[in-house]
Amino acid sequence: MNFEEKLAAILEGGAGPVSADWLREIEEEFGLAPLILKRMGERPPVLLSHLLYKSSVFETSHLDPKYIELISLAVGAALKCRHCVEYHMQAAMAKGATRDEILEVILIAGLASNASVLADAYRVMGEEKGDEPCISCGVSVTNGRNGHAPPPADGE
Repeated sequence: MNFEEKLAAILEGGAGPVSADWLREIEEEFGLAPLILKRMGERPPVLLSHLLYKSSVFETSHLDPKYIELISLAVGAALKCRHCVEYHMQAAMAKGATRDEILEVILIAGLASNASVLADAYRVMGEEKGDEPCISCGVSVTNGRNGHAPPPADGE
């Protein structure tokens, strides 16, 4: 069903019934509907707008649907979203992903996530803050030393 047909179905069937049908189709295809979609389903226009946006992005993509799901799985893993990982793992397998491909994207997500943590923390350490304490923890960073001025030079 293309975008215009989806819009026509919503106008003809109404937001509530169509959103319930689409949730049921998702559950049938992937074995479950993500919690966020179920909660959005409590407000059918929100669910429908989300699903229309998602399908528009995916349907106009130049990527194979399996790779879209593998990327989504990797992002879910990097963001530590268990439900995203479960859903996109099922969706990737339904689109032909192998166990080895799934393990590989999880490994890559972990590498990227780890690098992001390190890069962010090292940048914070390297920032010149003067004697101003951190807003969230109250620790002062002066010349790269937490809460301490640099050691005195010899002879001082």
